[in-house]
Amino acid sequence: MLMQPNIIYMKITVLSLSLLLIMACKKEESKIMQNNLSKDNLIVKNDSLQTSTDSIKNIADIKKEYGNVNNLLTSKKLDSTSFTYNCDEREGEVTLYYQDENLKVIKDFYSEHSHFSSSTKYFVKDDQVFFIFNDETVWNFDDGGTPERPETKDDIKEKRIYILNNKAVQCFEKNYSIRSKGNNQDPGSIANKETKCDISELMKKYQLILKNKDKKGDINCL
Repeated sequence: MLMQPNIIYMKITVLSLSLLLIMACKKEESKIMQNNLSKDNLIVKNDSLQTSTDSIKNIADIKKEYGNVNNLLTSKKLDSTSFTYNCDEREGEVTLYYQDENLKVIKDFYSEHSHFSSSTKYFVKDDQVFFIFNDETVWNFDDGGTPERPETKDDIKEKRIYILNNKAVQCFEKNYSIRSKGNNQDPGSIANKETKCDISELMKKYQLILKNKDKKGDINCL
């Protein structure tokens, strides 16, 4: 039996509309996929840019990061924990400074009975040391004064060490003295001199501190 023209026309119309609907859905799905892909690419690009921005690549970056962290340190905006150690004639204290649980600075101070003391600050970013400030002091009795009121002289050596990828790339040293009787030169007016430096011992101490960073109270030698 032959179909009537109206029925055939209706079937063709329904089939055409179905095809159009399927094509429209495919087009919309493709558009959504393209938009998602563009968003993913943007996220990856932004993440890459953030990583590049946050990384330390040169001395200028070191100075900038040091300035930021030191401002937090001096304004007491960092959390801290500490422990002490006692080894033969060396007594010391280690303080670790954090921002949002990220290690930023380690300060290691110790003194010896032989009129010597040392203070080292390790500045850290992403678990890597990028700057070390170290000063060593040897004090002696100075000429003059009396047994009741002796005069002393501190001979101080400061070291500033710039570090990239765990290697020292530039080192400066400054030497000066401070006398208890006064009339001392302003240390800030004394120029730093570029020198060669070896950070192997300082970094060994840093690694030992990390191994003991969760200790509380007093421990033996580092």
